[in-house]
Amino acid sequence: MLENRAFSIKSARKFRFPDRSIPFIFLSLLVFSCSSVREPREVFVEPDYTEEDVRRDEIAKIDALVEKNPVQALWRACLLDDADTKDRCFSAVASKFERDAEEKNWYSARSVFRTLKALGYPKISSLSKTESELERLATESVPGLSSARKSQSLKVSSYISGTVTIWVDKGIAIQNGYGYADRVIGSGFFISEDGYLITNNHVIEDVVNPKNEKYTRLFIKLAEDSDTRIPAKVVGHDPILDLALLKTEVAAPFVFSLGSSEGLDVGDKIYAIGSPIGLERTLTSGIVSATDRKLFTLGSVMQIDAAVNSGNSGGPCIDPNGNVQAVVFAGVPQYQGLNFAIPVEYLKAELPALFAGGKLEHPWIAAYGHTKKLLGRDAGLEVQYVLPGGSAGRVGLKAGDVIVEADFQKVATLEDFQNILIRNSTKSVIDLKFVRNIDSESPEEIHTKVYLSVRPENPGKAAYNSDMVANSFVPIFGMRLTPLTQSGRRKYSVSSVVKGGIADESGFSENDYIEVRNVRIDDEKSVIYAEIYAKNRRKGYLDASMMLGSQLDNPFYF
Repeated sequence: MLENRAFSIKSARKFRFPDRSIPFIFLSLLVFSCSSVREPREVFVEPDYTEEDVRRDEIAKIDALVEKNPVQALWRACLLDDADTKDRCFSAVASKFERDAEEKNWYSARSVFRTLKALGYPKISSLSKTESELERLATESVPGLSSARKSQSLKVSSYISGTVTIWVDKGIAIQNGYGYADRVIGSGFFISEDGYLITNNHVIEDVVNPKNEKYTRLFIKLAEDSDTRIPAKVVGHDPILDLALLKTEVAAPFVFSLGSSEGLDVGDKIYAIGSPIGLERTLTSGIVSATDRKLFTLGSVMQIDAAVNSGNSGGPCIDPNGNVQAVVFAGVPQYQGLNFAIPVEYLKAELPALFAGGKLEHPWIAAYGHTKKLLGRDAGLEVQYVLPGGSAGRVGLKAGDVIVEADFQKVATLEDFQNILIRNSTKSVIDLKFVRNIDSESPEEIHTKVYLSVRPENPGKAAYNSDMVANSFVPIFGMRLTPLTQSGRRKYSVSSVVKGGIADESGFSENDYIEVRNVRIDDEKSVIYAEIYAKNRRKGYLDASMMLGSQLDNPFYF
């Protein structure tokens, strides 16, 4: 971010490099202040529904949940398999569907319908809308999915008129006793004639951040009229995939079509349009440098070498025909040609949710894992950790299981499953198929229905607070621990190490001895630190005190 006394320009969001870990492991005499190793008071244990008192207790919990979250209540009723409870919950969810349809909340209605279908609602044919009607209604009014491009030109330079400069006025800031105009500048582009446009979430972050109590106003400047500030508002935004939908009351001079980045390959030519350091109407060209960079906790982004500077964030990355193939979101100032863009497929998948308004929540099933390799080929998503009490645990998923299908789509990799999650909404239910003992001579294929809950901001914190330290270190540091003592001292043996994880890269291996002496969570930086005393086999069992650090979120939670 470039700052001076005239304005501030946000170019690149804060992003983390591939494994989302903090790559520092060092000998340390540091003693944390106000920190300790603590186990949770209670770890969730899956209920045994064969016991009558457990069934009665679960029915009471489901009935209490119906008003607050009827979809989750229905899913739990189906797991319990109590006919009367299921009937009550089916009626509650069907009523929610009809309310959504009456209010023309088609995005929610479509999600509820899909849940009813997945869970086998016997009266689904009696609902007021069919699935095909809902698909049409949920997209026909969404900007970018329903509107055609307003004009066409053979000159790439003419596409500039469809871009805007985003201008966030933050009032006056004080530095060293002097006041100066505090502003954020980014880029955006029109996706409909009536003034809907796209930018990055980090550009308008100060506008939507509920903790920000400072003065903020949002404007845009048209490429053809850089002197006039036009008020705009945020319709919907997604901090994880760094996208935002804005609305301004102006007729778009040019409307971009949303193309496809699926056919893009390394070496293909692209153009980027934006307002680097506030210089409007800037177009740069380059090629796709890579297509699978993991800088977000969901999906992969493109690496491009087209010049991207402070202020380019949110601008379109287009092909020679003017079709948007990606959204520029970051550049690394100290490295020339190292820039990144968000594939347009993610934008198209999210537009209905962004148009529905507010902060977009992403779904997850409360698990952690990596792509499973079998005979050198991608064989599915291997589950390596399951959060106690989460959706994955409630349907019986265990470490070692391999997800091979979700929402009736094949899952060969972690990315396949993440893409399915991106296309689905929270508080819904999808079909899931996984294989147990996939490496054995008699693998078992299991079908189930899984509830998509809201992904927390910091999944690693949820794991540490909800599970025993020995288990929570699997998703946090990539090693499973076995306690060696029942005393208060946290002595463990390393029972397994996740390949490519922090523990693996730090030289830990099976049967290493460690003591976990202190653990501290830095909420502001979303980081967890652990002070460890270790005897590492690879290092000749030399005694060492070290500190491990890890981000509380990474791309391997799902």
